[in-house]
Amino acid sequence: MLIDSHCHLNYKGLIERQGDVLDTARARGIGGFLNISTRQSEWGDVVGTAERESDVWASIGIHPHEADQHKDLGYAELLAASEHERVIAIGETGLDYYYDHSDRDAQRDLFRMHIAVSRKMGLPLIIHTRDAEDDTLAILREEMGKGGFPALIHCFTASDAFGKAVLELGLTISISGIVTFKNAKDLQDTVREIPADRLLVETDAPFLAPVPHRGKTCEPAFVADTAQFVADLRGEELSALTDSTTANFRRLFTKAAL
Repeated sequence: MLIDSHCHLNYKGLIERQGDVLDTARARGIGGFLNISTRQSEWGDVVGTAERESDVWASIGIHPHEADQHKDLGYAELLAASEHERVIAIGETGLDYYYDHSDRDAQRDLFRMHIAVSRKMGLPLIIHTRDAEDDTLAILREEMGKGGFPALIHCFTASDAFGKAVLELGLTISISGIVTFKNAKDLQDTVREIPADRLLVETDAPFLAPVPHRGKTCEPAFVADTAQFVADLRGEELSALTDSTTANFRRLFTKAAL
């Protein structure tokens, strides 16, 4: 059983046919889905999907792109929302200096708030980082010094050095369909070296469809294609990668009932 550790089932392209999307994935052996929120207005719908579907779980968080729109969001609100029985993670959160859709100070402040909730609740922090390796790592190191918290880098595309640094901090790394792209040679080299017990796979659906589906709306079913590519890349049997990534998911997301 594979698990899609990061998808947006309530986004345009999937929400209109959500039931069929899930059934198609299940038919390909996908047995679990972590449905990710990126703004407060999504929380109710994302949790609602998890309430209806026994193999879907929810995250609660604010994407760094949305930081400027959530300056009034308080720690107590995020904490209260995370207490729902179907919420198993905090995020996605982090820093994005590539687009700079939100003020960088606002991004950093919100990132730290998510970390505080993750630490308090013991729920894994789902981190988005783009063109912000130095600040992401500095914040993680500083906050880890205040008390540990479980975390992962989702849709990893950062440098090999950054990958080694977050692994040293105890984080997990999740790989999306980007690894299948022809121009992803550096990422492919990094993926070969990630310890087997720190690796997850994801789609980030409806974005980033892997080969051979490029150009299409990405679906959770496509995590099977990414997993096969990663297994081949690492010289593993698909069954072994499936077992290890599912075990890693169970170990990291302890609130999920699988």
